[in-house]
Amino acid sequence: MVKEKVNSIRTYDEDGYRRRAACLCFKDETEQEILLVSSSKHIDRWVVPGGGIEPSEEPKLAAVREALEEAGAQGRLIRQLGVFENSEKKHRTNLYAFIVSDLLDEWDDGKVMGRRRQWFSIMEAKDMLSHKPVQVTYLDGIARGLNGFVKR
Repeated sequence: MVKEKVNSIRTYDEDGYRRRAACLCFKDETEQEILLVSSSKHIDRWVVPGGGIEPSEEPKLAAVREALEEAGAQGRLIRQLGVFENSEKKHRTNLYAFIVSDLLDEWDDGKVMGRRRQWFSIMEAKDMLSHKPVQVTYLDGIARGLNGFVKR
């Protein structure tokens, strides 16, 4: 079952790419464990929480909203990691590092879609995301201990 929000309006940048935002949800400041959610399309696969930016919504607010909707994660953004491009699907994702302070027992996608969430080490997460090559690149800089990324 693919999630379609009732009032969602897709937004696009000047190049015709869909605007998205996502969070790497870390368990703590050590950034050793990351929270992934089950895919809305393939329940046996894992993805980074993220989705479309609404009209007039700031990318960082969209990222926080998506972490809450998809993973039931509350916390704080600590930095922007970059903008990642998927030329095949024609979208660009503003990616942020997010420290989780609380996981809700019940959250939107958990109730509506039966979406699951699980903590993984960075290396485990890279394996779990192998079906999403762009999302694997999200973790490349973290695995090397870098604090910044370049636009892809």
